[in-house]
Amino acid sequence: MKQAEFDGRGSCIRWTETPGGEPARVYVHGLGSMSAVYHAHIATRPELAGRRSLFVDLPGHGISDRPEHFGYTLQEHADALAAALDASGLTGAELVGHSMGGAVAIVLAHRRPDLVSRLVLTEANLDASPPPTAGSSGIAAHEEDAFVDGHHARVLEEVGPLWAATMRLADPRALHRSAVGLRRGSEPVMRSILEQLPIERVYLQGGLSGELAGRHALEAAGVRVVMVPGAGHNVMFDNPDAFAAAVAGRC
Repeated sequence: MKQAEFDGRGSCIRWTETPGGEPARVYVHGLGSMSAVYHAHIATRPELAGRRSLFVDLPGHGISDRPEHFGYTLQEHADALAAALDASGLTGAELVGHSMGGAVAIVLAHRRPDLVSRLVLTEANLDASPPPTAGSSGIAAHEEDAFVDGHHARVLEEVGPLWAATMRLADPRALHRSAVGLRRGSEPVMRSILEQLPIERVYLQGGLSGELAGRHALEAAGVRVVMVPGAGHNVMFDNPDAFAAAVAGRC
């Protein structure tokens, strides 16, 4: 396990990694998740072997610190992720981001273009104010203290055992602030940033999730959109073969 300070007060973002060649692949999890849990089984596949791989847990999640003073906005998460990449001596990394992690990866590519050479995004949040069915919407619907003091436990019961297994390890206050920050979005908004980035961009949409809103505009901007059959939001679990092929650049 490795770590880097991210807030000027001694709080650390942490990650595990496997050795290998450059450019490194940096895996970034979604809201209430952990990177290694969602991506380690992908990074070790033969078609992805031999590349340095980092599994970073964002502030408030997994093995990273969860300072109460931190805002947990997309920009702050991106800056914390930048601290991890800087400490690792990385430039031009390939970022593999899921859901909120994809939004953070987009913001990082905008704020620190030296750190990112390629994006592979899995159902990343591209717009502010996602629909009520989004996980972040259910969390952000509550006031922060009310969520921490009671609703957090109910959310863990409602999301199902897979998501709850990692969400219960996230700090409730950090989880709520992250959800609020995700609903607020970035400035410029993530979709606009993604359309303008001058790097390779791949967007994976689970076929079971339905058509990707604004797909044609994204493709016109050079984003390669891949509809993954038999997969929902967690493409890396539902169709690992297609997911690994996309990360490897083979689809």
